Amino acid sequence: MAGVTKHIFVTGGVASSLGKGLSAASLGRLLKQRGLRVTMQKLDPYINVDPGTMNPFEHGEVFVTDDGGETDLDLGHYERFIDESLTKLSNATTGSIYSSVIAAERQGEYLGKTVQVIPHVTNEIKSRISSLVSDDVDVVITEIGGTVGDIEILPFLEAIRQVRLDVGRENVCYVHVTLVPFIGPTGEQKTKPTQHSVTELRSRGVQPDAIVCRSESPISDELKRKISSLCDVDVMAVANAADADSIYEIPLVLHEEGLDRVVCDILRLDAPEPDLADWRLLNQRIETAQRTVRIGLIGKYVTLPDAYLSVVEALNHAAIHHGASVAIEWIQAESVEGLMVDSLLSGLDGIVIPGGFGERGIEGKINAASFARENGVPCLGLCLGLQVMTIDYARNVLGLANAHSSEFDPRTPWPVIDLMESQRSITDKGGTMRLGACLAKLRAGTKVAEVYGNEVVSERHRHRYEFNPKLRSRFEGTDFVIAGESPDGLLVEFIELADHPWWVGTQAHPEFKSRPDRPAPLFCGLVKAALDRRPPDGAPDQANGSGPEQAGERGEQVGEPAPAVAEESAAARR
Repeated sequence: MAGVTKHIFVTGGVASSLGKGLSAASLGRLLKQRGLRVTMQKLDPYINVDPGTMNPFEHGEVFVTDDGGETDLDLGHYERFIDESLTKLSNATTGSIYSSVIAAERQGEYLGKTVQVIPHVTNEIKSRISSLVSDDVDVVITEIGGTVGDIEILPFLEAIRQVRLDVGRENVCYVHVTLVPFIGPTGEQKTKPTQHSVTELRSRGVQPDAIVCRSESPISDELKRKISSLCDVDVMAVANAADADSIYEIPLVLHEEGLDRVVCDILRLDAPEPDLADWRLLNQRIETAQRTVRIGLIGKYVTLPDAYLSVVEALNHAAIHHGASVAIEWIQAESVEGLMVDSLLSGLDGIVIPGGFGERGIEGKINAASFARENGVPCLGLCLGLQVMTIDYARNVLGLANAHSSEFDPRTPWPVIDLMESQRSITDKGGTMRLGACLAKLRAGTKVAEVYGNEVVSERHRHRYEFNPKLRSRFEGTDFVIAGESPDGLLVEFIELADHPWWVGTQAHPEFKSRPDRPAPLFCGLVKAALDRRPPDGAPDQANGSGPEQAGERGEQVGEPAPAVAEESAAARR
């Protein structure tokens, strides 16, 4: 539908990690199902220019867009829910905004005027918001990171206050996400935190048009009326998002609460009721899953699962596709370096070796790749995962003693993973990163080509080191198959092992493009191979030892947590 682009601003109060991003993404899905063209954006108050150099223990996953933007993990939620590929314009931080303002001042663009938060910083924030406005977009949803009351958030609140004046009151809607806590001793749900949060927001000149109340259990109509009265919000605009079993229930919950209808009324959008048939079917498949597959995730940051958020969701998507659910065993990579390898991994149906930076845990990842190769356990290596699989094969099959990546052992006699020659002369190591979408040509007849169903595919990248082409001949003629390479044939993009159920690695991060209703092909291949290996639930488990009790409960972390050492920061490798 053509017309003026509408803006929805989502803020949060009371506490962080309430689910602003999921609430915003769910609203985006509902509006898209109404036939509206939706895009999304995250404005983060932290001073880092982007999350690319932040420690995963600090920030969680770095999500990568097609155009190479290193962005906040909430953009992953946005893409998965609205099923649109976003760009680096969809994420801006205080650091990037101040960098632009300072650069403009140095170039004389302010004509010698005193540079201040208002209007210069707020104008830059507004320019980031307006950068997503186009004739192809009906609604821009902008999430403001942080919590109302944080000192860092003030320029953003002032900027979004001004937007309503700039574009017209009927073109802006403010949605505030708050917490309604349950106080155990009194058995009551309390609205006071929400009242204080809205009061703080109003003190900054922003009156919410709708409130999303997060709670452990549903809140009563009486509490909704109380919040409506004390916060000056229509009672129909008070929506309750109680804890759900699956994040993919949230759009249905918010629709039942009428949030999308209220927002359309506020923005004067004449849009039909959303078609949620496919979304309901998705949730039905989740609820009726008959089988559970156990996947071990061999990671370095398993004490913070958000560091692998897209990997987890891609596994969930693949399991849903196969009518199953996935139980993830969080295994600290360092714990796989000792004598516990068999006991840690023997009860698994499949293994994922995800990406990461820094030397810690590398030998454990190599051991996991070796265990999977030798025991026929389905295994998927992502980015660094491909590299450790290559190292394992070089050492233990090809007999290349002490083969390694030059990233971790610059003196290795067999650098099967190395920097490309063109990168060696670049002193700014950040400039050597391969970021964003890259094409790959697949080898016909391989498992990888079969699951993709295409000869040429595109996946997103985030790395510096590559399979060393100088040692490629060592692998040729063996059961180590180069299943895909860059169009010019210089870079190895996919590997697999012949005569193995699923021992596949990719230099890319296919998890970033996975969708709940269109799962990433490599994850589908892994889960299918894992299900084929596992007998139906309840049957004797010949392949995996004595049964599920060996593998532990869903979400169990195996191995001791590791310290958040500085080497995990991407800054250590840039």
